[in-house]
Amino acid sequence: MPSTLSVAPWRVFAVEVRALRRLSPSFLRVTFSGPDLDRFADNGYDQRIKVALPRTGETAAELPHGADWYQQWRTLPEESRCHIRTYTVRAVRQDVQEVDVDLVLHGDGGPATRWARRARLGDRLALVGPDAGYDGVHGGVEFRPPAVGTLLLAGDETAAPAICAILERLPANARGHALIEVPDTGDVLPVSAPSGVTVTWLPRIGAAHGSRLAPTVAALAGELLPAARPALALAGVPAGSLAEVDVDRDILWEVPDVPPAAPLYAWLAGEAAVIRGLRRHLVTERGLDRSAVAFMGYWRLGRTAD
Repeated sequence: MPSTLSVAPWRVFAVEVRALRRLSPSFLRVTFSGPDLDRFADNGYDQRIKVALPRTGETAAELPHGADWYQQWRTLPEESRCHIRTYTVRAVRQDVQEVDVDLVLHGDGGPATRWARRARLGDRLALVGPDAGYDGVHGGVEFRPPAVGTLLLAGDETAAPAICAILERLPANARGHALIEVPDTGDVLPVSAPSGVTVTWLPRIGAAHGSRLAPTVAALAGELLPAARPALALAGVPAGSLAEVDVDRDILWEVPDVPPAAPLYAWLAGEAAVIRGLRRHLVTERGLDRSAVAFMGYWRLGRTAD
């Protein structure tokens, strides 16, 4: 085993597709196997990784190895660069050298969905993930709740794998709510959660993104945070600053430290404009301290790039 002083937090894992399981109309579980996945760190929660995807018509994707893999990839000719997308780890089985990743099938417009709809056993890809040989914090885990308090997890189908992974790692005494908006009733997936956490699936069935999630979050916030008060002034934030986030230009991603006295910890992820609206409601209309809200724009409606 190499010295942890010489090990980087993240490394490139060469993998191949060992299994494909269609969980529902919108979700595909891909099981990757690789000779060194026993070194893939199992951090749980919403651990983020990169997946290198084959270009259209190809069945393999490779990434340069080493700590500077990204810089090396950027220097490749565009026609030679594989696509890279960000996903959440769904499960790690180090003993059998396997990692599960759940993919959402969005039509056929993006490279991830195009590959997923044509994926075959034996396809060769690459994962950039946490190295278990690194003796430190890897990063890429944004779920950072307080030790006590009420949890609110809310997101659309792109956040469903992360929410489900979080639910399965929560302590038995956790309490709160998980709200997951999905395209169809067939996309309601089985998931284990502590008895004190209510899981609610919200099928859109053809309606607009956020049309089920936004009002449900607002209604629940009215119950959990009934004493609405202006929060921006209390937090020392200039009025209107939340509205200035432009989802077409800015990165909608903030994971602050959680104040121990917060009555609620909210973890919000999904389509950027919807998540921006949810966060604005909790902070400006319900008075929740902004440092108790983790919000992440996983994707933007009408755009396919990371």
